[in-house]
Amino acid sequence: MTLAKGCVLCNQGAKMVLFVTGRCHRSCWYCPLSSERKGTDTVFANERPVDIPSQIIEEAENMSALGTGITGGEPLLCLDKVTAYCRLLKEHFGPEHQIHLYTAKAPTHTELAEMQGLVDEIRLHPPHECWDTILETDFIRSARLAKEMGFDIGIEVPSLPGLEHLVPALQYLDFLNINELEWGETNAYAMRERGFELADELHNAIDGAIGWAEELCRHDKVHWCSSAFKDSVQLRERLKRIAENTARPFDEITPDGTVVYGVFEPESGKTAEIAHFLEERFEADSFAIFTDRIETAWWLLEKHADEMAGEKYVIERYPNGGMIVERTPL
Repeated sequence: MTLAKGCVLCNQGAKMVLFVTGRCHRSCWYCPLSSERKGTDTVFANERPVDIPSQIIEEAENMSALGTGITGGEPLLCLDKVTAYCRLLKEHFGPEHQIHLYTAKAPTHTELAEMQGLVDEIRLHPPHECWDTILETDFIRSARLAKEMGFDIGIEVPSLPGLEHLVPALQYLDFLNINELEWGETNAYAMRERGFELADELHNAIDGAIGWAEELCRHDKVHWCSSAFKDSVQLRERLKRIAENTARPFDEITPDGTVVYGVFEPESGKTAEIAHFLEERFEADSFAIFTDRIETAWWLLEKHADEMAGEKYVIERYPNGGMIVERTPL
């Protein structure tokens, strides 16, 4: 089996995720998009909100991205924005910066022409209700047209009953990706309504999802992407790339790509006195001084905790100021 080019880079954690809109013309019951993003016209580069286009380049550089995956919502509802961002990425990183795009539309010739030279790989998402008549849909027409125009073309869908109906479509595709069906906050009611249950207590994967994909996965063009793999490999590798580029000298990078450091909040509320103490005894790059706190190596804070009055704790978080995973008092 040969992976799609975009998948190869995703597996390395080398793909930035560019979310261009939460709007969509469909209302798929299994959509896992969060309530914070669904229906909104927001842009995120990985988990970072984007206000100006230059922040997209900055985030890509932070992780030494070799490519970008464009997702939503429905990106083609903002085609002008998509092409502008792709052009920005290609001009900055070069034509070898691989870009793939997800869409639940069947792109027209006009839409495909606008993306030529900017998007390398298109991943179609035909809705579940049309799988049993897939050859009669516009998705196949669009796939054939995209192939003629030089795009790598595939289908990417969640694992649901009826996947075997997509077998006839394989002759028109370069690849077909199946994502393990996942439980989310916005699709939980629909999952319960259909009698679906979690496979275990550790992941969001739905029980039975692997079985639904079994027949289709026998084909060489088909790739199975598990929920656990996305969490334990793709995300971790991307975080590690970001951490290696953005961690401060005193941040400890964990095997999961998170960073760990110590925080001291002086009892007096003033950091000047403690800053003087640190500057006399330690290298300048071993701490960072803020108006309300001092951040330093966790082990350094632990070692000198008894010498400083105030609140002391260790933070583990996603790199580059990302989500806090754990806060441990000292």
